[in-house]
Amino acid sequence: MTFSERLFNNIQSIWNQNHQHPFVQGIGKGTLPKEMFQEYMKQDYVYLIQYAKLYAIGVQKANDLASMTHFAQLLHNILHFEMNVHREYASQFGITTEELEQTKPTPNNLAYTSYMLSVAQNGTLAELISCLLPCAWDYWEIGKLLKKQYGHQLENNPYKTWIETYSSDEFGSIALWLIKLLDEITIGKSEDELAVLENHFQITSKYEYLFWEMLMSGQDWPL
Repeated sequence: MTFSERLFNNIQSIWNQNHQHPFVQGIGKGTLPKEMFQEYMKQDYVYLIQYAKLYAIGVQKANDLASMTHFAQLLHNILHFEMNVHREYASQFGITTEELEQTKPTPNNLAYTSYMLSVAQNGTLAELISCLLPCAWDYWEIGKLLKKQYGHQLENNPYKTWIETYSSDEFGSIALWLIKLLDEITIGKSEDELAVLENHFQITSKYEYLFWEMLMSGQDWPL
């Protein structure tokens, strides 16, 4: 069993809750209130700004030129393509670029990105990837699941583009590359080292759930 297979097997109880979350299912069915999706777009935008920094740290911590180059390409894609697509898609829901830029992260959003950045800055490359991976991998799993469940009614779904984006092979290639790299650099690691990595993977997967939960509950700063 590869390390990624171990991670996948042990995370199912958490990911299943992510996949069945009312917010996620609302996207799949096309019934999620527009206002909730607008807030998601804004919070996801400020999340992506911090998430991109993890790829920059990946360039620094990579063990070879090929990995450095790939991390740099992914960073470039986030900053110059994904965020631009995000802005264009947000505009379809009545959200201006100015609104995106002025969005402040909620407590859960800030906690999630701060955790990942702390691990990435202070830990190993394997620790960085173990924090990066749940977002890339589980979003792909969600996209594929929603397309399988509700693909027959996508034409009338206002969130069709979102589902098609995250179910695509192009998006999935990011997760697959991270999985391959993590499997390579964890060969020969002790059980204690692997347990640390799995803990990061589990925690950030739980933060994914909390992200959906904060959007559904309308969480913001109480003061």
